[in-house]
Amino acid sequence: MPTTPSAELLKIEKYDENKRLKYLLEQVIKHNEIWVLTDEHGCMMLNTDDEDCVPVWPNKEFAQTWINGDWQNCQAQAIDLKTWFSRWTTGLLDDELSIVAFPSQQQEGLVLFADEFEFELKTKQKQQRNNKKD
Repeated sequence: MPTTPSAELLKIEKYDENKRLKYLLEQVIKHNEIWVLTDEHGCMMLNTDDEDCVPVWPNKEFAQTWINGDWQNCQAQAIDLKTWFSRWTTGLLDDELSIVAFPSQQQEGLVLFADEFEFELKTKQKQQRNNKKD
């Protein structure tokens, strides 16, 4: 997996929620993996007033920026798309968990239901396949 230069990381960190979601989808499809943070108890979660959410990131570098404070014992873990589609979407729905797409350091990000996120990923995949055919 290629690394993202620090100047680019700083620029992307300033994107608004919609631009961050778009970047996340592009990178996940390009690299065929989604990044989460885990510890010995499982996947880390963020909470909103209405939802319990699993934060997801486009790459290891962005996920690792969250490893501090209460999350200092976490590790960034990649999940390939095939596994995400076959196990994570259903598991999140069954547990009534949402995802927060590529949260900023201010803990801001779009909250999506797992099936909405999968729909967005598959739509992006289809678009990229169609673009390659042209």
